[in-house]
Amino acid sequence: MTSAMVEHKHGEGFSLEDLTPEEQQLLSSIREKKRQLLEEIQELKKEIDDVTTELEGIDMVEEFKPDPKTKQISIGKKKFNMDPKKGIEYLIEHSLLQDTADDVARFLFQGEGLNKTAIGDYLGERNEFNVDVLKAFVNLHEFSDMILVQALRQFLWSFRLPGEAQKIDRMMECFAERYCEMNQGVFTSTDTCYVLSFAIIMLNTSLHNPSVKDKPTAERFIQMNRGINDGGDLPEDLLVSLYDNIKKEPFKIPEDDGNDLMHTFFNPVKEGWLWKQGGRYKNWKRRWFILNDNCLYYFQYTTDKEPKGIIPLENIQVREVPQDKANKPNCFELYSGGNDIIKACKVDGDGKVVEGRHTVYRMSASNTEEKEEWIRCIK
Repeated sequence: MTSAMVEHKHGEGFSLEDLTPEEQQLLSSIREKKRQLLEEIQELKKEIDDVTTELEGIDMVEEFKPDPKTKQISIGKKKFNMDPKKGIEYLIEHSLLQDTADDVARFLFQGEGLNKTAIGDYLGERNEFNVDVLKAFVNLHEFSDMILVQALRQFLWSFRLPGEAQKIDRMMECFAERYCEMNQGVFTSTDTCYVLSFAIIMLNTSLHNPSVKDKPTAERFIQMNRGINDGGDLPEDLLVSLYDNIKKEPFKIPEDDGNDLMHTFFNPVKEGWLWKQGGRYKNWKRRWFILNDNCLYYFQYTTDKEPKGIIPLENIQVREVPQDKANKPNCFELYSGGNDIIKACKVDGDGKVVEGRHTVYRMSASNTEEKEEWIRCIK
């Protein structure tokens, strides 16, 4: 409230100074209570929206019957991110991939949930099958009517270049062959395209790496590429346009789809769907739980890269909860003893990491066997 006048119930004006200290304190208390109520209303609205979305997206009949094939694919991707060769072998053994270069290449090209560094490492391997996969992978790219630098941007976004020069060499040879095949007449040979592609990658590093102090000019870039066109020179306007393109916009390096907690989630003690009860509002939400490294992680979906919450299990105990107390079957809960708040964290509706406020974490399994197995593993 400002010092401006407001109307009293009798129509008389008064200022804040007219109130007694007790009345001022009461007014302040009412305002704070109003603010808290508005915050709780907003949080409750979010909870209601979450529950509505959850109910709309879940088939209640099949809720605890995840597709075994989907789970195997998820495991195969995790294995690939840890060890590309073993991941591909697992997917082929379980008939999720055909043992052909074309099928493996399509899997890598789609790339969903795959670590881009692992893709690059696999494609760069020297053995015959991997080389065939590399060729098939490159052939899935469409480079028609693209200038060279555009094609390179697309190609280098589909994986992360490995560090070994021999691997990069094989990849760029395949790229040059594909580009020239789809843009005939642009270069006199694939060797020209290959050398110029390397020069563009080096130019990108020189122009945009902060540790490189001596930045090359367009004139120096032209000089560096003298004679690469089967002994002749490429048109200067072509080289200048390539230089300007890279100077204006560096190559984007793809983020790895495999998350930083990959090693933690790769070989869990136990994982599966559970219903989790909320803290302040006692509604139930279905979450994917992973138990490993003395921590319990939960996700909204099995494909999520980051957990919604993490519950460290140090000094935490677990016990069954009778159905009459939980209003849901096959319940168990985590607790720390007394009314102590469990030290845990979660991601709120705004994407911020906040401390949990639970004194207990209550979960419901799909059946008695699952409940007992979770309790055993947590113990």
